[in-house]
Amino acid sequence: MQAEQLIGRTEECHRLDRCMAQEEAQLVILYGRRRVGKTYLINSYFEGRFDFKLTGIYGETRDVQLRNFADEMRRQTNAPFSQPADWMDAFGALRDYLETLPETEKQIVFFDELPWMDTPRGKFLSSFEWFWNSFGARRKNLVFIICGSATAWMTEKIAENKGGLFHRQTCRIFLEPFTLGETEAYLLSRGIRWSRFDIAECYMVMGGIPYYLSLLDETCSYRENIDHLFFRKRAELWDEFEHLYHTLFTNSEQYIRIAEALNEKKSGYTRSEIARKTQLPENGVLSKMLQNLTDSGFVRAYAFYNKKKKETLYQLADYYSLFYFRFLKQRPGKDEHFWRNALDSPSRRAWAGLTFEQLCKDHIRQIKQKLGIAGVLSEESSWFVRAKDTEDAERGAQIDLIISRRDHVTNLCEIKFSVNEYEIDREEEQNLRNKIAAFQKSTGSRDTLSLTMITTYGIKKNMYSSFVNAEVVLDDLFG
Repeated sequence: MQAEQLIGRTEECHRLDRCMAQEEAQLVILYGRRRVGKTYLINSYFEGRFDFKLTGIYGETRDVQLRNFADEMRRQTNAPFSQPADWMDAFGALRDYLETLPETEKQIVFFDELPWMDTPRGKFLSSFEWFWNSFGARRKNLVFIICGSATAWMTEKIAENKGGLFHRQTCRIFLEPFTLGETEAYLLSRGIRWSRFDIAECYMVMGGIPYYLSLLDETCSYRENIDHLFFRKRAELWDEFEHLYHTLFTNSEQYIRIAEALNEKKSGYTRSEIARKTQLPENGVLSKMLQNLTDSGFVRAYAFYNKKKKETLYQLADYYSLFYFRFLKQRPGKDEHFWRNALDSPSRRAWAGLTFEQLCKDHIRQIKQKLGIAGVLSEESSWFVRAKDTEDAERGAQIDLIISRRDHVTNLCEIKFSVNEYEIDREEEQNLRNKIAAFQKSTGSRDTLSLTMITTYGIKKNMYSSFVNAEVVLDDLFG
């Protein structure tokens, strides 16, 4: 049933194909960041043909949610239907309705934004558990899809449910944003033909979020689009930040405090450092919030080379949040041509350098493909040493990305964003040599060390460039 107009999502459609081919009840869980295209995927795959579909309403009471259920039941059955007293009555009515449908055909039920239906003291989840265990799981032709943007709720209440839904899901899909290659394909499908440099910069602003990309105007340049969507007065996306966090997380103010703290340091903070920065207690609640941010794709939990889990670094990884803190928080509507005017500003260069690192870390598979190690098991991490911890009191050292391979080769990756070929001069070559020496001495690594440069347009060939063992360029990330 895969829809032809879908860009990417091949694996997700394949998994849905497998669910449709099974001769037993299917409980499909689909979750992921808000605006990532979950509803579009399901609507496109099933071509809008559902036996029953219900969408939760954000911030509304149980009574309003049940009224919405009754309205949808009336539309689907073309018959009078009274508002149920509670969710047990609602699911009982859904059961009665499904029993009237032919058992020889697949029955597709889609509950979208499920977490919004679970209001305080509404007993939605226990009622759903009763429905599935007493009826749904035994109905061999039933495919029940539940979807939600509140990834923390979907993970805790459904995917990792320890109660009545324990191990009940038959398919669990976390929908990732588009890759660079998928973003390029999506833009081409909309008649947008930009250079890969512009596509990459656009990605560094929006990430591969289909909804954001759908707002781009094909008649305007990349820079004009950014001004129009973010810096124009009352632009579509200038106030997206508050709405995004408030609809995804309860106690959203605390989540925003964590994001603000992580924005201060590109290499990230440990949990203890986050607790000090935010003044939040260093306890299980903070650990859960960090896990929720990680599960939602807003934060990357990143290993520090050869360190224990407690020294995990947490980095702000959401492109929109990084862009918001750098450019939008203090200047809504102040300069409607800001992005075009700031083409070569120091703040924009600093943002591009930082965010290009994030982009590379989100395309590890493509980097490994270019390096010819796609089939080699590896772990990714970062590393730094402070000046006070070295014999050289003048300088510390940092490596942006380390790919530690099972074949005992370690790629030490330097990531550089440049509008031209990146030129290594004598000073830069010495700096790279010092980094490698500091890494080897500090870590005691016995692997073969391979200096890998990841740049936009490659390394300019000169007398110092031969020190580089391998290169990855922007085009490779579109693979």
